[in-house]
Amino acid sequence: MYFTDKTIIYYNGEFVKASEASTNLYGQSLHYGYAVFEGIKSYETENGTKIFKAKEHYDRLRRSAELMYIPFEYTTEQLTALTYEVLERNGFTNAYVRPIVFCSPNMALSKGQQSYLAIEAWEWTGGYLANKMRIKTSSFQRPNPQAFKVEAKVSGHYVNSILACQEAKDAGYDEALVLDANSFVAESSGANVFYEKDGTLYTPAKGSILPGITRATVMDICRELDIPVVEKFFTPDEMRGADAAFFCGTAAEVVALDSLDDVPFTKDWEDSLSSIIQKAYQNLVLDKGLEEFKGKLQLTVNS
Repeated sequence: MYFTDKTIIYYNGEFVKASEASTNLYGQSLHYGYAVFEGIKSYETENGTKIFKAKEHYDRLRRSAELMYIPFEYTTEQLTALTYEVLERNGFTNAYVRPIVFCSPNMALSKGQQSYLAIEAWEWTGGYLANKMRIKTSSFQRPNPQAFKVEAKVSGHYVNSILACQEAKDAGYDEALVLDANSFVAESSGANVFYEKDGTLYTPAKGSILPGITRATVMDICRELDIPVVEKFFTPDEMRGADAAFFCGTAAEVVALDSLDDVPFTKDWEDSLSSIIQKAYQNLVLDKGLEEFKGKLQLTVNS
C-alpha cells in the first residue's frame, strides 16, 4: 500500500489527499504511456531530511518533458520546494518520491496541449532489490534509440522493463540483464550495470541506455577514489565470470550481483572495489564524505 487516507500529494497546483485525487480517463498518458516521471529518494541525515540529487532529477524531468513535446513550466527550484513540502506535510524522512507529468484529454496522436503535475511520496525503509542478485540475460531488447528518445524517462518505455523483469522472475532469477539491438549489454529492467575486472570497472556506453543519475554518481565516486572506470560496448560473455558486478539506480542504490546466467562472479564481494563503491554511495546519500574509503581502497588494491 503506497498511501493511506491521510497521505498528502501535490496535484496540479494544490496539496490534496491521495485518496481523493482523480484523473481524466481520456488522457493521452493513460492510453499511450505519454508521460514523463522521476524516481527520487530522500534520507534522514545528520543535517535533517535531504533529497538526494534533487537538482539533477528535476533538471532531467524538465528535459524529458521537452524531448517529448510536453508543455511544462515548473522550474527545478519550484519542484524541489514542492517536494520538500510534500515530505513535511506527510512527516516523511526516508522516502521515495515519484513526480509525474501527464497530459490532458486528447485521443489524437499529437503532442500534448496541456500537462498536469503530481508529486507523490511514500515511506521507504527497506531495500528495493535482493542483497545479492542472480540475474539472467533477457530475450527482450532495449528499444531502438532511433525509434524512441531513450535518454528521456518516459512512462511507456517501462512496458519493456516489465516484460524483461517478469520473464527473469518466472525463470527463477531476481532480475534481468537487457541487451541492445546489437546484442551488447545495456542495463537491467530499471537500473544501470557495472562489472569489475582486474581493478577496473566497466559500464555500457551511452546509446541505448538511460544514463542514470546514480550511474553518474558512481562514476564520480570512482574519480574521487582513483578507481579506473571505462564506458564501452561489451557482450554478456565479457561480463560473465568477472570479479564482481552490480546494478545501480535510485531505488536499488548499489546492489551486488551474485551471478549472470548461473555463472558466479568470482571475487568475494567484501574484498571487491565494488563493495567500497557501495558503501561510499551510502555515505553520500547520508550527506557524508568519502575520506574514510581512500584507506580502504589502498588495502583492497594491495591485497
